[in-house]
Amino acid sequence: MFSRTVLSSCKRAPKACLLRGLATEVSAASAAPEVARVDAALLKKAARPILHTGIILNRSPIITRTPTAFEKAYYAYQARIHRALHNPFPYDFYFKQGSPLESRFNIEERRRERKAFGAPFGMQTGETSEAEKLAEATMRDEEEAMPRVHEADINSDFKNLHRRGQRNLYLLLQKQENGMAVWRFPQGSVDKGELLHHAATRGLEVECGNNMDTWIVSRNPIGVFHPPSPASTDSAEEDVVFFYKAHIMAGQVRPNRTHAQDFAWLTKGEIKTRVDEDYWLGIKDMLSDF
Repeated sequence: MFSRTVLSSCKRAPKACLLRGLATEVSAASAAPEVARVDAALLKKAARPILHTGIILNRSPIITRTPTAFEKAYYAYQARIHRALHNPFPYDFYFKQGSPLESRFNIEERRRERKAFGAPFGMQTGETSEAEKLAEATMRDEEEAMPRVHEADINSDFKNLHRRGQRNLYLLLQKQENGMAVWRFPQGSVDKGELLHHAATRGLEVECGNNMDTWIVSRNPIGVFHPPSPASTDSAEEDVVFFYKAHIMAGQVRPNRTHAQDFAWLTKGEIKTRVDEDYWLGIKDMLSDF
């Protein structure tokens, strides 16, 4: 009954039936690429990523940061207030009168007074005793300050751990990727059933040697990076790198030449000039600005 109705309608309106058939074929043809895209997405989703662990090995600052002009003015103002309001120190109770220790204390106290309030405060009044002359000579020999700029900074020695003492330094290794020399943090693969922080410790020792005393801060990663896949690779597998924070306490890097050709201790700004843009955007927020 239904087929007779369809046939009779087609006889009455053949153009309508032809258009309906064409529309069905066109919709099926247009849906084919969409189905292919969905299948590709499901296949990529079903593929398990290849896990890696990276170590952001940090050398913390070893000297205090040079204060700014505002900080210097603030500290000087606080020192003047403190010296103006503090009770006099009973030095006669702690030092024997006329002793070298008393003379040394008096010299240091006059210097602090002069530094806080300026001249004529803290100036020497009267004759200088022999004990004070001897104390001043001794203090001149003791007060030679070490320079805040290390020889490694002057010689641009990027492998020296004493360079840039006021800044945080991070270890980068020079490796070969796709036939090109690139700079990367120490990185290793994760074996089946291996914990991530165990893999990070093993990878650091494999690439940098065991001549360092290091400490991984936590078992939890501080960041994750998804490296871009090469354009020539059609594999659905995705690489994922979990980064761990670590500190170096002593020793030095001895890179495994099969994994890395060179190494450098760099600040955040220096790292930006050595790595590619994709890698920099993935790791920049894990690094300290100081």
